[in-house]
Amino acid sequence: MAIDVDYKRGAADVARLFNLAEDDYRAKTLLPVSAEAVAAAETLFATSVQSYRETLLGCGLARLQNRRINIRSPYANQGADSFNGRSLDEVVINRFLQEKEIPSGKGPYLAVFRRSVRFVPETAQGLRDKAGYTAMLSYLSELEACTDDAGVELLIRLLLFKFVELRDKAQVAVAKIGRLSLAQYSVLIEQLLQTQSGGLLPVLLTVAMFRTIKACYSLPWEIEWQGINVADKVSGAGGDITIRRDGAIFLAIEVTERVVDGPRVVSTFNTKIVKNAIPDYLFLTTQPPARDATEAAGHYFAQGHEMNFLAMRDWICNVLGTVGMACRKQFTDQFLALLQAEAPATVKVRWNELIKGLFGL
Repeated sequence: MAIDVDYKRGAADVARLFNLAEDDYRAKTLLPVSAEAVAAAETLFATSVQSYRETLLGCGLARLQNRRINIRSPYANQGADSFNGRSLDEVVINRFLQEKEIPSGKGPYLAVFRRSVRFVPETAQGLRDKAGYTAMLSYLSELEACTDDAGVELLIRLLLFKFVELRDKAQVAVAKIGRLSLAQYSVLIEQLLQTQSGGLLPVLLTVAMFRTIKACYSLPWEIEWQGINVADKVSGAGGDITIRRDGAIFLAIEVTERVVDGPRVVSTFNTKIVKNAIPDYLFLTTQPPARDATEAAGHYFAQGHEMNFLAMRDWICNVLGTVGMACRKQFTDQFLALLQAEAPATVKVRWNELIKGLFGL
């Protein structure tokens, strides 16, 4: 009689560890695992045989739940310490990989590991990629050597880190949408602004909005914007977004998720507004500015300089409410084009999840 695996717990574990792995990937974190595990993972994710790494993920979850499980015996008829690897894959692993839009197969127990095979060296005789399978066995040994949850979780996180990397190298298509009501726009924009993107999503939303205004009203604007990791003083820009008319700056926009305080307003005035002779400067924010920020801006206004603050979600929704249906569609198209071209896979997948949730899919 095989040992049962709790599929609900398995789904929760893989989702939790995947979130950590995405953080690891963004931060380029080096996990404290053995060199052997790292080398095996590199081989496993270089091979075209998807079944090896997908199978390993299931073995890791089984090992995390119950150390009595023999993770080399993935068929229920293989003894009292075996487990049902195929069911675990179908109910948890394969479904999860597809939901996260990670390149995956239809199931390792249908594609490669059929006929009640065990994960032992002799099984390599019937496999075409023996080096990849050897790496899989090496990783299984690393999992078996772990006697506590922390060690097993680190090895699962390494696998998931590599899955995130694999997805990032693939081309994730963003979900297309048709019409949205203003209420749906409001919900969607709020969710996007709450999504961790390193400041990218607020900038893309803002660029899409200004491009829409320009197109809808045939304005003679030149809209320049820069990557979020490019310093203004290095690029020579007046802000995250600079709008020129007849070659001269008439509006600069700084998009920020941090609370704007008084010292930041003073620094912006001295290093950007004065230096670039900017007549109008706008902070588009996701959080209300500090009181000393509005006081400093008021001081500069009295001297003839425009420094203003707008709440990003309210600004976008209000503009969308006034430009009309055709221009709202244009805003969506502009944003999706930017998202497809500029966003990493993690952000694209988040967009696709939000769209599914918005339409109850």
